[in-house]
Amino acid sequence: MDAELKYKIGITLIPGVGHVIAKTLISYCGSAEAVFKEKQNTLLKIPDIGPLTADSIVKQDVLERAEKEIEFIEKNDITPLFYLDKAYPIRLKQCNDGPVMIYSKGNADLNSNRVIAIVGTRAATPYGKKLTEELVQGLQSTGALIVSGLAYGIDVCSHKAALDAGLPTLGVVAHGLDKLYPPDHYNLSRKMIENGGILSDFLSGSEPDRENFPKRNRIIAGLADAVVVVESKISGGAMITADIAFSYSREVMAFPGKVNDIPSQGCNKLIQQNKAYLIRNAEDVITYLGWKDDRQQVKQQKELLFDLSPEQEVIVNTIKGNAGPMYIDDIAITSKLAPGLLSSHLLTLEFAGVLKSLPGKMYSL
Repeated sequence: MDAELKYKIGITLIPGVGHVIAKTLISYCGSAEAVFKEKQNTLLKIPDIGPLTADSIVKQDVLERAEKEIEFIEKNDITPLFYLDKAYPIRLKQCNDGPVMIYSKGNADLNSNRVIAIVGTRAATPYGKKLTEELVQGLQSTGALIVSGLAYGIDVCSHKAALDAGLPTLGVVAHGLDKLYPPDHYNLSRKMIENGGILSDFLSGSEPDRENFPKRNRIIAGLADAVVVVESKISGGAMITADIAFSYSREVMAFPGKVNDIPSQGCNKLIQQNKAYLIRNAEDVITYLGWKDDRQQVKQQKELLFDLSPEQEVIVNTIKGNAGPMYIDDIAITSKLAPGLLSSHLLTLEFAGVLKSLPGKMYSL
């Protein structure tokens, strides 16, 4: 087990320190352990760190709780992931408020090439359940990881459909991994761990309190390439997830419903506001995400590589080595190309059909 793990967990326990501030502290101090060993006067010079927070850090009274969590992790075969770890989901790492620590159980590839989140109302109608089952079945050929929240309704339907289709599926929960909510889905979660898993950013002992679910929803949105809303009222958890996904520059898609159907009002609103693509089936999802005709695309890319300049080859190889789309700033850092030169080559590669420009200044092959 990582010798610094207690400090990594401990920093998430400091009163007044959220995920964004925790990352700032680690950035200034160099590591989670260094944060706890820094002098109080130095901590006060770091942005957003006040006397109370600095005092809490210096006292280090959270480390004992962190050590107990490590005992729980080791006993229950749980994988802790720090946001700077190589195995930490790269998509989630791109989110400014992504959790510093996450905890997973199972064998899900959190950096799978293709990840789809499916969300919706807990009071799913037969129409919504049918759409979910057909959607997941239609995604079978993509091998995508199906992510949802293990709640009643659309969530549980998507997990079950994924298992039936032989697709890995991940349930993101709003509590510690020492329990499962709702308890009715315990047997399902055991099956999911065999082909996928369960994930949380909450420590053991954390209850599924109401305020935890929006926090859970941001992880669902951040893990995925796209969020599909099957059915949702005008407000609710699925709409929160969709809004967060939109803010993360993720693709959002929704199935339309009749104008007067309450379970579809949220989906219709997302489409009306141009926050979501209108989809009819899995084929639409595959098309919007550019997952169609992969063999032809790979062949085209290989042919084009012979005509690329050295700088363009660096750009293409940089994006190819990433687990998913890359922000232009990350491409610049990795490729070490000047911003002006990089922008020019990106535009050329986009026109040539080698790269695709995505919302939020992101690029993919």
